[in-house]
Amino acid sequence: MSQIFQTGKSKRPIIIKKRKKKVGLPPGTPVFVGRKKTETTKITVIDYDEMNFEEKEVKTVEECLPFKVKPTITWINIDGLHDTSVLEKFGEHFYLHPLLLEDILNTDQRPKIDDYENHLYLVLKMLNYNEERKSVVIEQVSLILGENYVISFQERPEDVFNPIRERIKGKKGKIRSYGADHLFYALIDVIVDNYFLILERLSERIEFLEEEIVTSPGTETLQIIHSLKTNIIFIRKSVWPLRELISRLERGGSALILPGTQKYIRDVYDHTIQVIDTVETLRDIVSGILDIYLSSISNKMNEVMKVLTIIATIVIPMTVVSGIYGMNFQLMPELTWPIGYPMALSLMLLVAIIMLSYFWKKGWL
Repeated sequence: MSQIFQTGKSKRPIIIKKRKKKVGLPPGTPVFVGRKKTETTKITVIDYDEMNFEEKEVKTVEECLPFKVKPTITWINIDGLHDTSVLEKFGEHFYLHPLLLEDILNTDQRPKIDDYENHLYLVLKMLNYNEERKSVVIEQVSLILGENYVISFQERPEDVFNPIRERIKGKKGKIRSYGADHLFYALIDVIVDNYFLILERLSERIEFLEEEIVTSPGTETLQIIHSLKTNIIFIRKSVWPLRELISRLERGGSALILPGTQKYIRDVYDHTIQVIDTVETLRDIVSGILDIYLSSISNKMNEVMKVLTIIATIVIPMTVVSGIYGMNFQLMPELTWPIGYPMALSLMLLVAIIMLSYFWKKGWL
C-alpha cells in the first residue's frame, strides 16, 4: 500500500520515500524501500494446464522449485516484500538479476519493463478504492514472465487478481489453453481495467463537488478539491508510463510473448490510452472546479461587501444630520422647535428611503 489519498479530509501523500538505507550501497543490493504492509510473507502457487488444476500456499521458496521444471503453467504470487531473504532465494533459484531484485524491493519504482535473457520483468501500479475511508490506495506490483511461469510480487494480500483466479479455477474462457504469456497479459489487463473503476469513483465524487460548490462551498470543500487534485496527479504518474510500456510489449520485443498474445496486448494498449485520456479530463475538471470555488467564494465576499457598503452609505447622511444637531451651540433655532426632534428623525428616515429607492432602481439591491 504505497500511498493513501483521502477524498475527505486532506492527508498529505508520500511524495518521495526515504532511501537513506540505500545511499552508498553497490547497485543490486537488496534493500526494501517502503512501509511494511503485512507481518509475514505469503507465497501461493497456482499450477494448471487444460486438464489439471492445483492451488496451494507454501511456506518456503524451495517448495516452488518442482513447479519450475513441470510442463504446466505456474503462477507464483508473493504478498509482502519486507523480507529480503525470501526475494534473494527467488533470485538464486530462478536466476533473477540483482538489479531486478532491487527494483522489486523499491516500492517507489516508476512503471517500466526490462527484458532479461530468460525472463521478462514488468513493474506497474495497482489501484484500489477504500469505500470506508473514501480513499485511493496505490500499490506496486512486479511481474516476472518465464518460459512456463509467472511470478508476481505484491506489497499486501489484497489485490484485483481474483477474477483471474476464478477463470483459471473454473475453466472460464480459454486461459488454461494458452501459455504463461497469456497469464502475464491477463494480470496486466485486469490491473488496467480496474483503473476504470477507480476513475469512475473519482468522477462521481467530482460530480458531487460540482453541486456542492454552487450551493454551499466551504473550507472542507477546498480540502476535498485539493485531495482529489493530488489523487489525480499521482494516478497520472502511475498510468502515464504504461502507454510506452504496453506499446513495447505489443511490438513483440520479447521472444517470451507469442504472436497470438500480441493481439490481446493491443487491446490493453487501447484501454491504456482511454485511461490516460480520462485522467487528463478529470484533471482539467478538478482544475476548473477549483476556479469555480474561488469565483464562488469571491462572489460571496462581494455580496457581503455590497450589503455593508449600502448600509454604510445610508448611515452616513443620518450621521451628518445627527452630528449637526448634536453640536452645543446656543443659537440653533431648530433646538427650540416643539417638532424639532421629530423633524430630524423624519429627515433621516426620508434620506434613507430616497437612497434605498435609488439603489433599487440601479439594480444594486
